[in-house]
Amino acid sequence: MATLDTQETIRQSIDHLYQKKDYLPELTEEERVKRFESAKEVLTTTDKVIKGYLRVRRDNSQIVRIPAYRVQHNNIAGFYKGGIRFHEAVQEEEVENLAVLMTLKNALHRLPFGGAKGGVVIDPNSFSDRELFRVSQKYVQRFANDLGPTHDIPAPDMGTNERVMDWMVGEYKTIHPGQNYQGSFTGKSIINGGARGRREATGKGTYFSYWWLVEKCARQYENRVEAIQSDVGREQMQYLQSLYGKSDRGESISFAVQGFGNVGGVAALEAYKSSDLHHRVVSVSDEGVMLYHEKGLDIPRLVEFARVHNHLPKTEQQLQDAGVEAELHNRDDILTIDVDVLLLAALEDQITLNNVTDVQARILIEGANAPISGEADQVLKKSGRIVIPDILANAGGVIVSYLEWKQGRIIERYSEKAVFGEMYQHMEESMREVFDSYFQGEDLKSIRDICYINSVQRLFTLLYRHGKLY
Repeated sequence: MATLDTQETIRQSIDHLYQKKDYLPELTEEERVKRFESAKEVLTTTDKVIKGYLRVRRDNSQIVRIPAYRVQHNNIAGFYKGGIRFHEAVQEEEVENLAVLMTLKNALHRLPFGGAKGGVVIDPNSFSDRELFRVSQKYVQRFANDLGPTHDIPAPDMGTNERVMDWMVGEYKTIHPGQNYQGSFTGKSIINGGARGRREATGKGTYFSYWWLVEKCARQYENRVEAIQSDVGREQMQYLQSLYGKSDRGESISFAVQGFGNVGGVAALEAYKSSDLHHRVVSVSDEGVMLYHEKGLDIPRLVEFARVHNHLPKTEQQLQDAGVEAELHNRDDILTIDVDVLLLAALEDQITLNNVTDVQARILIEGANAPISGEADQVLKKSGRIVIPDILANAGGVIVSYLEWKQGRIIERYSEKAVFGEMYQHMEESMREVFDSYFQGEDLKSIRDICYINSVQRLFTLLYRHGKLY
């Protein structure tokens, strides 16, 4: 979804709250109109867009000017929070939209953070380690006055990792001697104060959102399908129940994953290893290739190959080296493959009006941010597909980032078991809240709409309580 789509969805969510006369009933009609219009202005307007150029020396002594951004959308719920991505396609509008989505995601999951996002316009694969170190230093130098553990707390995103966060923390500490630096960035290495399990958190959480829907929610409605008032809702629940029924009979659920990085690779491994639901992970893809095997791919071997080579096998020889049987296909073929479940863990706008009618998967999980355009989302909604939206599905990373930030403040380390336990508990509460509203409501809005309404209501209430609406 583009920024304009996100802003329009926020406005629609506020209009929905306006119709709920039991929400803020103490307001007169005139006051009500003013407060709700004020909320639209606040939540669809970004607090601060910071942009500039990083002047970086390449290994050949050439000086390059690299565009870089930090966007801070809203901090009514707490300090700004959001990742930094290194990618050649980074642009201001994209970064701003991701910052808005972070505000909504943190509100949906009741985290004490607002929303922010950062980006640097480079292809990290074309930079040496020494050059990436310089880029990381320069980013912190450029945005140092706008970052910090009690102001704006970055984390890894596409193209960055714990090593980059460690470099950035080191530079932040140099610029701010004597100040608390431990919570200035999250997603750090464990030895540098990072949380155990942070790297796997988003992938595990994304898979968990789907697992909970099939394994827990569908079972809860086993004898209550007819209580769902919407025809679409009943059809969707019956499909979810057919999946866990298929698994219980020893048959496998077909699963495909677009993107094989920290999110997609981890989620694919979770599906492959699951003891509760039986899967065939028949297809995975990255930026160079799609792999397919009807009986299921050897995901552990592919994970190991990708760990060493930073990409999936692209040739028959590489498949042989990896010890994996698979067919090689064009990377985009994965979007229209005939599977039960498609997990999207690559870039934005992968499913658009141009290809949405060719999508065959009945369940789509947004592991990436905004991989389905607003127009395509409406088409999927009308056709009865189940879309688990990004702000609900891929929040595992920011939840564990919150635990990392918290452990830095209390000088205590969480075990990996405790980290994932709290992450799953947080996500389960959010999932239950959203899907209870979805399946029990008379007016069946989309799952995404309900996520936005719940997020916006929390933010609206805080703005109102703080006296920020006039």
